[in-house]
Amino acid sequence: MRPTAFLQIAEWLFFGYFILIYFVYALLNVFAVFRIRRYLQVAELTAADNVFSSLDLPVSVIVPAYNESDSIITSTRAMLQVEYPDYEVIVVNDGSSDDTLQKLIDAFNLRPFPEAYRQRVPCKKVRGVYKSALFPTLRVVDKENGGSKADALNAGINVCRYPIFCAVDADSILQPDSLRRAVRPFLEEPNTVATGGTVRIANGCVVRGGFLEKVGLPSNFLARVQVIEYLRAFLYGRMGWSQMNAVLIISGAFGVFDKEAVVRVGGYNAEAIGEDMELVLRLHRHFCESGRDYEITFVPDPICWTDAPEDLNTLGKQRIRWQHGLGQSLRLHKDLLFRRNSGAVGWLAIPFFYIFELFGPVVEIAGYIFMTIAGLSGWISWETTGIFFCLAIGLGVMLSTSALVLEEMSFSVYPRVRDLFKLFGVAILENFGYRQITLVWRIRGLVGWLRGKTPEWGEMKRSSSLTEP
Repeated sequence: MRPTAFLQIAEWLFFGYFILIYFVYALLNVFAVFRIRRYLQVAELTAADNVFSSLDLPVSVIVPAYNESDSIITSTRAMLQVEYPDYEVIVVNDGSSDDTLQKLIDAFNLRPFPEAYRQRVPCKKVRGVYKSALFPTLRVVDKENGGSKADALNAGINVCRYPIFCAVDADSILQPDSLRRAVRPFLEEPNTVATGGTVRIANGCVVRGGFLEKVGLPSNFLARVQVIEYLRAFLYGRMGWSQMNAVLIISGAFGVFDKEAVVRVGGYNAEAIGEDMELVLRLHRHFCESGRDYEITFVPDPICWTDAPEDLNTLGKQRIRWQHGLGQSLRLHKDLLFRRNSGAVGWLAIPFFYIFELFGPVVEIAGYIFMTIAGLSGWISWETTGIFFCLAIGLGVMLSTSALVLEEMSFSVYPRVRDLFKLFGVAILENFGYRQITLVWRIRGLVGWLRGKTPEWGEMKRSSSLTEP
């Protein structure tokens, strides 16, 4: 093949890749707009008629905690103030080496509580169960460290009493009505086995006594750009896939599950890096193999506020782990790919995640490098190089700003015009440096997964938002 022909093929491959990926994202955006519009209409009707007021299902809220001394009291208080008629809160101390357990004992007047329970899913040994003398719905499980959040969640599943459980990170704050909204799909559709809610960035917000008093933007640029990332991921990423019953990820920060369905598939996988995605894929696989109807959906307005990393080192380790977990989860459930009865999960979602999410960073970085070298060497015209970079960056800006517009049209969590202008500026700036850095982190995670190397956790430095005394 002549060099000129090779260059032309490579050029059109990179152009085609970028056009295709953004076409798919734009399509997901369209699906999300229609689904959110319909959701808001139904939500308004059910709220006005109080349709489900007497039908709420009892829920167990499970909060795994490992060395969460700084935020555990604030988060637990927030869980205890959720507006829901019948629920319990189970904090699982996963063998913390700091004073997480002692803080819980002191703050909530915990007393040892002899309790028998069935170990229905595997977990490390439970050393004891405590019950609060102040809050009858609060129990704390103290267990040996299992080395993963999955092991702590499994211990919570074994202890919880109710048929539905909600998994919430220990550095998260639920809005008072979040649990009711997240559980509603279980009432609307009896075949629902899991729902996920929107996760937002708590950095810059004001939290007192476990209540989110004021929504604000973080002053830190890294945290602020993650506000845009989360809007993209949740509002039209997962919302779009939910339209096709093809949600592959329910965030570990906030997800609601049918306990019996999770027990049936063996609970969380303690060996999985991305235990949240791996569980959802296992649920898809189980129900596809059994031929039973089921729904795994996403609800856009139950909001969970969580801390975001504010330094490059912590953020990089987080993204490396996410990419490693993505590869591991897809590999573990490769049998779903193009399976005859797997529907949109096996024929659309999984191929998309393989091509654009798992290996996409390699193609994107290769495209940047190839087009730069080709332009500097004169192999292709500067006009073509310029068009490529305008396409790559311009479409990135379009996707971020469209997520921001969708947020403003639907939920308007950031009502101040000044905040919207700041976010619009971040949506542009993130494409010049930040996005390329995240691609490098994702490639490192991909390489680590291919090599079988377990990534580091990294110590999460909490923002002041969730570290009240």
